[in-house]
Amino acid sequence: MHRLDQAWQALQDSYAGLPEAEVLEPGVTGTWSVKDIIAHVSWWEEEALAHLPLILAGGRPPRYSVTHGGIDAFNAKMTKQRKDLSFAEVLRRRDDIHGRLTALIGSVPEIQITGETRFRRRLRLDTYGHYPKHARAIRAWRERRLAGPGAGRVPSRLSS
Repeated sequence: MHRLDQAWQALQDSYAGLPEAEVLEPGVTGTWSVKDIIAHVSWWEEEALAHLPLILAGGRPPRYSVTHGGIDAFNAKMTKQRKDLSFAEVLRRRDDIHGRLTALIGSVPEIQITGETRFRRRLRLDTYGHYPKHARAIRAWRERRLAGPGAGRVPSRLSS
């Protein structure tokens, strides 16, 4: 839980204080905006909510290559499906889904979280192993925006 909480906080910190107009601006990661990234993280947490109980019961989640044509195809489908959600709705879903996920994690036997189990592996892939990639992308995007279009260029000498 500590790793999850730290990675979750770092993700939230990566976009803290951004005005909504900037949150909606594409180009953070490919064509995705910060809003799209938040929605993306939430749908992977939803996947964890769907599949972690199955793993606890000894089952195996279906492979994305079989059910969706691969993870990239699944992400593209979900992006299209959630593209028109308002930022307020994305945040509402983020909070609801993350709350349900942390409640689920709090209800499982500790060995599932502390041991090298299939449960923990799936949890890591969908959450605390996933968040840092997007937090880094958002921070890098913010740094590029702060630097502006002329940043990094050496001014040319004026001839006299």
